[in-house]
Amino acid sequence: MGTRGREIVGIGVDDIIKLLNAAYASEWLAYYQYWIGAKVIKGPMKDAVAAELNLHATEELGHATLLAGRIIQLGGTPLLDPRQWFEQSPCAYDAPDDAYVSVLLDENIAGEQCAIDTYKKLMDATKDKDMVTYNMALTILEQEVEHEEDLQSLKEDLDLLFSRGSR
Repeated sequence: MGTRGREIVGIGVDDIIKLLNAAYASEWLAYYQYWIGAKVIKGPMKDAVAAELNLHATEELGHATLLAGRIIQLGGTPLLDPRQWFEQSPCAYDAPDDAYVSVLLDENIAGEQCAIDTYKKLMDATKDKDMVTYNMALTILEQEVEHEEDLQSLKEDLDLLFSRGSR
């Protein structure tokens, strides 16, 4: 990282890198959870949900790219070993052992809620201290909130499908 760029960060750079790597690990796990879920999904509305999961996977990979770039800018190294993702991520990875559409939606909603908490924590830590990281976290947070809403809407549609069918 450039000297002046390092000087403008008003918090311990190592602390920020640690938070960024935790988010980075979460994004890779989320990417894979979405990607593989879209491949194995079963049940009603599976095509619509798979399309949404694929879109979210692409966006999560984009988040990982942004995070890696910021980690490097700060003079750090993104986690190099995928095994570290499980250790560093504050969010769980839910393998799609039960690939039923409703189960996958619930698991991914929980993942988005954890991501929202992760980026809120990153924003709280960097507010008025590291505006570059703060603004990046805000941008990602906006997408994570949108992801949660998208998935909850699909879950509501699925629930309505079954509640109408039982009338």
